Amino acid sequence: MLEQAHHTLQSDFEMFFRIIFACFLGGLIGWERERHRNIVTAGIRTYGAIALGACAFGILGMYIMNDDPSRVAAQVVSGIGFLGGGIIFRQGDYVTGLTTAATLWATAAVGLTVSIGLYFMALLIALLIFLLLYLPRLEWWKKISAKTTS
Repeated sequence: MLEQAHHTLQSDFEMFFRIIFACFLGGLIGWERERHRNIVTAGIRTYGAIALGACAFGILGMYIMNDDPSRVAAQVVSGIGFLGGGIIFRQGDYVTGLTTAATLWATAAVGLTVSIGLYFMALLIALLIFLLLYLPRLEWWKKISAKTTS
């Protein structure tokens, strides 16, 4: 009995760590968005919440869907896709919100990856998203990018 209680406490701490780590990684991505934009539609709080929520749903999926936890993960993916769809706007040839929608969707992958304990993969995904968002601020990128800023 004591051994089972210890195991439960240990697994609770593991779940706490996973959720906090996912929130931290999502917040890091959101911080990059906030740092370089005057108008922030999605920042630290949004990205942190996306990663935290995806992680929490991933953990819950493992506990409530013993036979197929991937069903919960699939719903996270489609749910965040739906949320992202509401962020994308088009006016003529100009589209806004596409990068935000895509990085929110990818940030959900960070949370789901943490939820199954793949910490280094989650860290890699988060760093790659961060770098993708940071690219437009690099001089060499500005030279090779087709986009011009005025």
